[in-house]
Amino acid sequence: MVPAAMAQEAKEAEATLSEVTVSTSGLPAADMATPVQVLDSEQLLQRQAATLGETLAAEPGIHASHFGAGASRPVIRGMDGARVSILSDGSELLDASTVSPDHAVTSEPMLATQMEVLRGPSALLYSAGAMGGVVNVLDGKIPTSRPDKSVQGSAQLQGSTAAGQTAGAFSLTGAAPNADSSGSLVLHAEGVARNAGDYRVGSGWSDKKVPGSFNRTQTGSLGLSWVTDKGYLGLAYTRQTARYGLPGHSHGFEGCHTHGDHLHCGDEGGHEGHDHGAEAHGAGDVPVVELTSERWDLRGEWRNPAAGVAAVRLRSGFTNYRHDEVEDGQVATRFKNRAHDLRLEVEHEPLAGWRGTLGLQTMNRRFSAQGEEAYVQPTDTRRDSLYLLEEYRWQDWSLQAALRHDRQRVEAQLTDERRGHSATSASLGTVWKFQPGYSATASVTSGSRMPTAEELFANGLHMATATYERGNANLSRERSQALDLGLAKTTGDTKWKLNAYHYRINDYIYGATLDAHEGLQLLQYTQGDARFTGWEAQVSQRLSASWTVSVFGDGVRARLANGEALPRIPSQRWGLRVNTRLAGWDGMAEWVQVMRQNRTAAFESETAGYGMLNLGASYQFRSGANTWSVYVKGQNLTNRLAYAATSFIKTAAPLTGRNLTVGVKLDF
Repeated sequence: MVPAAMAQEAKEAEATLSEVTVSTSGLPAADMATPVQVLDSEQLLQRQAATLGETLAAEPGIHASHFGAGASRPVIRGMDGARVSILSDGSELLDASTVSPDHAVTSEPMLATQMEVLRGPSALLYSAGAMGGVVNVLDGKIPTSRPDKSVQGSAQLQGSTAAGQTAGAFSLTGAAPNADSSGSLVLHAEGVARNAGDYRVGSGWSDKKVPGSFNRTQTGSLGLSWVTDKGYLGLAYTRQTARYGLPGHSHGFEGCHTHGDHLHCGDEGGHEGHDHGAEAHGAGDVPVVELTSERWDLRGEWRNPAAGVAAVRLRSGFTNYRHDEVEDGQVATRFKNRAHDLRLEVEHEPLAGWRGTLGLQTMNRRFSAQGEEAYVQPTDTRRDSLYLLEEYRWQDWSLQAALRHDRQRVEAQLTDERRGHSATSASLGTVWKFQPGYSATASVTSGSRMPTAEELFANGLHMATATYERGNANLSRERSQALDLGLAKTTGDTKWKLNAYHYRINDYIYGATLDAHEGLQLLQYTQGDARFTGWEAQVSQRLSASWTVSVFGDGVRARLANGEALPRIPSQRWGLRVNTRLAGWDGMAEWVQVMRQNRTAAFESETAGYGMLNLGASYQFRSGANTWSVYVKGQNLTNRLAYAATSFIKTAAPLTGRNLTVGVKLDF
């Protein structure tokens, strides 16, 4: 569902986007040449959900893939999967969520301190293939500075009604006493526990709850850092376990296979006559994912190490990921992902007016699947990259330029096939502050995306998404040209921001549906020229010191060059929001109208439109040296039955119905 966007416009009426610094570039958000969306800790407290996709879904241009309650990735400007790169403080997350939408993102929203969504020049620092954007989740697992007190931290409790969810989180940071000027050790510990049952949907569905939509997650992290006046070097260990259901899974597809470009589900599989819908099984028959992710993070920064060098930064992550899909108490399929990445970058002092960052990045990923749904053979992926970002300011103008080169090798272990690709991407953007409080932005990006191992070598039944997937080892890299234009007013009683974009993508890789049989689709990864055209807009008007009204919306049309629609594209969306601040309380009332999606691909059903009413309130007060925050939010209060056009299982797992969330947070 669309989360309540409890913006603090009335509380911070005079605030501007320039007050929020984007960590990836060191620039204020208002000085970036392409749209940059930043959620700080206060906004995250009000928007956080169990998954990353649902947490970001209220942002203009961002929707969620929605796979029940346990898995959800951001869908940005109609693009998802490998076209949206997810980072943990600048380092690739390296879970298996890009493989399939039923695989959870191993990022915990309750532990995030800030989230950034990047596009254009700044995004090329992290990925050439992230045409939709880069989501950078900042956290405090590795301390970067000494705390103000010997021990400081936070604790949070939250409860929700739709799934009977309870969640709790804590964060503690402590420094060694009597540290001298040479530096000090700083220790950080944090954790989250979440327990949610099957969630209720809106009125009018066959069941009140979605069978198998429960989600139980535990995350813990321990980090140690050596902090000095010149920088820091730290190491952290994070372990996450999760157990969640896979709604809509059907055993009726077992034994299905292909005859040429057609599906055959006959007597050979021994399942002819089975029902193929979600209703064919009770909650006890829904497969369960049991996930374990262990990750080590190494981060460091050395400021002003030599003349002309502003900083040297190190980011490295090692992930050991496993998830089992359990049916009838037995492991049916086991997915494993062992991966690491390393980034080393140098930020130089201004040179002839230019400041920038030069970096190297390497990534190695070993992925395997064993069992009934091992539709991708074991693969090894190695990618090496070189990137450069530069920024120049002159009077009211800011110019940003980025260049990136990648080389990739993918090896299929069973068939001993090898595929190599290389790609060069470039982006140029500018910001013109033509009047105080007004800015115009423009960027042009020529990008490349190399095919993933799954797109190259998939071949088999994937029951979680009700698909039979076939890869294509002869896929070439995509080439895209993107134009992004924006206009904004960021000060005064009236504020607004408008963006329009157009992507021309040659050899776009997508899963074309060749055939369907009682809900099962045959997907063939293929290539064709594609066009993405869309817009994002938000306008707010302060009516008085206590009241602000806002209108917002977004829309994208994605199609092949021949006019055929691409699958699972989000619907156009509009919203009206009223914010108020009365007697110390911040309140919000919001109506979001999602339009019908009737531009659908072959074998894809249309998605009906819906409207949702969201309300929220929060209160913050101090007690001694402590700060308390209390919040309540109501989502989909009219209990509307709604489906996500972006979801593979939209009819088996509608969006959440009426939901009330109450939470409290203590900062000490």
